[in-house]
Amino acid sequence: DSEAWRRGWDACIVGGSVAAPLLLGTGLTNLVHGLPMTAHLAGSTTYTEFSGTLLSLLNPVSLLGGITITVLCLTHGAHFLALKTQGEVREGARAVAARAGVLAAVLAVVLLGWLGAERGSTASWVTTVVAAAALLAALAANARGREGWAFVGTATTIVLTVATYFLMLFPNAINGRGDDPALTLDAAASSPLTLQIMTWAALIFTPVVLAYTAWTYWVFRKRISTHHIPAAAASVH
Repeated sequence: DSEAWRRGWDACIVGGSVAAPLLLGTGLTNLVHGLPMTAHLAGSTTYTEFSGTLLSLLNPVSLLGGITITVLCLTHGAHFLALKTQGEVREGARAVAARAGVLAAVLAVVLLGWLGAERGSTASWVTTVVAAAALLAALAANARGREGWAFVGTATTIVLTVATYFLMLFPNAINGRGDDPALTLDAAASSPLTLQIMTWAALIFTPVVLAYTAWTYWVFRKRISTHHIPAAAASVH
């Protein structure tokens, strides 16, 4: 029982929670924006591989993508925290969600507009507009104290943002930067046997994951507040 021990683990939780969406957003944005790629010929087979450096991944567009996804996840998490708590914690979470949501909306407009101008299609513009509308609806619901609808709104925004990214990628797995060749899905795909095995694994285990996740949400469905947290045990010397 140590305050320093608790602060240390709090820092680890915060650091991990920031690093995950930051790196994921940066990585996915790089795939859409495009990476330095080179085509090689091995016998009669042509293959494409990454030809850049670490600094190639840290460009303004990809970093904007990482920051945008991080702020969007912060908004989503704040909505969930407000949904699950009472009192000061709930009000504080709603305030964080309101501020972070406005910032996420501004960043998302810049990011998706930039990527859309480079790689956009009719379908990706449709998902972009609907994602933006869902985020605005979430902010409005949060302002009215409707945390459940706010959470649904940001969840919809995240799903549609991912859909937008993959619509901008298709039919590639990695877009080439400028005139560089792209790595297509056909070239990146595993063997038919591997795809068949993984398809069956997904069909079997995805429902299991969804079931226990739904059960967990149901068990912890009630709101809590600080008075539900037991006092820290006294140190034993």
